[in-house]
Amino acid sequence: MFGRSKTEIPTPDKALPGRTEAWFPVPERHEVLNAPVRTDEVPDGLEVAVFGLGCFWGAEEIYWGKPGVWSTSVGYAGGSTPNPSYEEVCSGQTGHTEAVRVVFDPAVISYADLVKTFFEVHDPTQGMRQGNDVGTQYRSALYTLSEAQRATAIELTKVYGDELERRGLGTITTEIRPADIYYYAEPVHQQYLAKNPNGYRCHANTGVGFPA
Repeated sequence: MFGRSKTEIPTPDKALPGRTEAWFPVPERHEVLNAPVRTDEVPDGLEVAVFGLGCFWGAEEIYWGKPGVWSTSVGYAGGSTPNPSYEEVCSGQTGHTEAVRVVFDPAVISYADLVKTFFEVHDPTQGMRQGNDVGTQYRSALYTLSEAQRATAIELTKVYGDELERRGLGTITTEIRPADIYYYAEPVHQQYLAKNPNGYRCHANTGVGFPA
C-alpha cells in the first residue's frame, strides 16, 4: 500500500477509504489565543483562510502571532480520504496537504496580507516538498473560500511568481482551488509548538520579500 511514490497525488478511487466520522474530539480552546479551535462557525465580521505551506506546526505558529488573527487550527485539506489520520496523510495515500485554517478580522489584517506572509515564509517553487520534508502533504496550496479570495490569490501568485522568475529562482507550483472539506488534525498537533517550544520548524523559503 505504501510503495507508491509519495510525490504523486492519488486519484479518489486509489486513495485510502478513511472513516465515515471523526474519530477524536477537537480541543475546545486555543492554547495561545484562547479562542475556539473548531471554527466551523465564526463570529460576524470575521473571515476564514486555508493555507498549505509545509509542516503545519511551524506554519500555524507564524499565523497565530499575526495581529488580527482570532483563531488558528491545523488539519488536512485538498485530498480524497474522509477523516484521515496523520499517519495516513503522511503515507501519501490520501491526497491531503497539511493545512492551517486561519480565522481573522479583515478590518485589522487583510486576506492579501495573509497571502503575502504565506509566500514569504515558505518556498512555493518546490512542488511536493519543503526543504527536507518530501511528500504530497508538504505541497504549497491556497484553498479559497470566495471569489474575492480566489482573485486575490491568483493576482498575488502572479506578482510573486514574476519576481521569483526575474531572480532566476524557479516557477511557482502553488495549488490554487476552492476549498473543500477541511479535516481537523489530531489534538497533539493543535498548537504543537506552544506545547513543545523546542519542536520542529520547517521554514524553507526563497528569502525574497513580497514586492512592494
